[in-house]
Amino acid sequence: MENNDVRQITEKVKEESFFINNVTSEIAKVIVGQQYLVERLLIGLLANGHILLEGVPGLAKTTSVITLAKTIQAKYQRIQFTPDLLPADLLGTQIYNPQDGKFSVRKGPIFGNIILADEINRAPAKVQSALLECMQEKEVTIGGETFFLDDPFLVLATQNPIEQEGTYPLPEAQVDRFMLKLKITYPNKAEEREILDRVATTAAPAEIKPLISTDDIKRLRGIVNDIYIDDKIKDYIVDIVDASRHPETYQLQLEEFIEFGASPRATIYLTTASKAYAFLQGRGYVTPQDVKTIGMDVLRHRIIISYEAEAEEMTPEDVIQKIFDHIEVP
Repeated sequence: MENNDVRQITEKVKEESFFINNVTSEIAKVIVGQQYLVERLLIGLLANGHILLEGVPGLAKTTSVITLAKTIQAKYQRIQFTPDLLPADLLGTQIYNPQDGKFSVRKGPIFGNIILADEINRAPAKVQSALLECMQEKEVTIGGETFFLDDPFLVLATQNPIEQEGTYPLPEAQVDRFMLKLKITYPNKAEEREILDRVATTAAPAEIKPLISTDDIKRLRGIVNDIYIDDKIKDYIVDIVDASRHPETYQLQLEEFIEFGASPRATIYLTTASKAYAFLQGRGYVTPQDVKTIGMDVLRHRIIISYEAEAEEMTPEDVIQKIFDHIEVP
């Protein structure tokens, strides 16, 4: 691609970035701090990727998703996952009508644009696998009839850490369906003080205006898709993912710590998420730093560590950091 083309894309990105700035300002009316979380939610929206948010209760995971959904003129559905939830509660079911002796389909809450799957790891495996089909195939089968889900269709799931009581760990295959897995941490002291001043009052919460439509999202995704990524950076992404499978090839002493490396989805999602991150930075091209910045969120749930790693108290993040530190940056 020529420099002129990259310049044109950058101009387009700058023209359209006011949408994102407006959405970020609107979310800031409700959410204090959490810049990392808000930025990653926007990346999911721009790169058409589902997101898993993990953190202890009370860190504004659910509030952030609800606030983002309010800024978009789209159908928003919240599903509270519980141990007694059934697949039909999620997808819908057939209802028998005694008047005409026929069955009609009643669609479930999965039929929306933005789906908040709250506390996803509190539901049993069969409900989780029903959600899996929707996330991957973007379609639902009810009573032998197939229905296509709306576009855009984005699942933003929250989960409590696995150690908490009453949780079912998500299967690896399902976790791999999420483009990003975010680890949400506590606010700092200044942010906590602002939360106290803002929330511990009887005043009505700030009103959020819908600012963008589903058509705007589709247009922005088209621009993100056009963002330039150099062949050297594509090779860099492939090297990072390959190093998680064959660390010995890259002189990394990690083979005993990795049970399974990242899947090909990691390569695809690392590329698309890096483009979306570049868009948020107002650039029409991807840099190696974009890949590193977003890389942890794309890879942390795709690298399965071994018992040896757990025994040495190594986390997937430690393994990924070693890969980033070692692989040569173009």
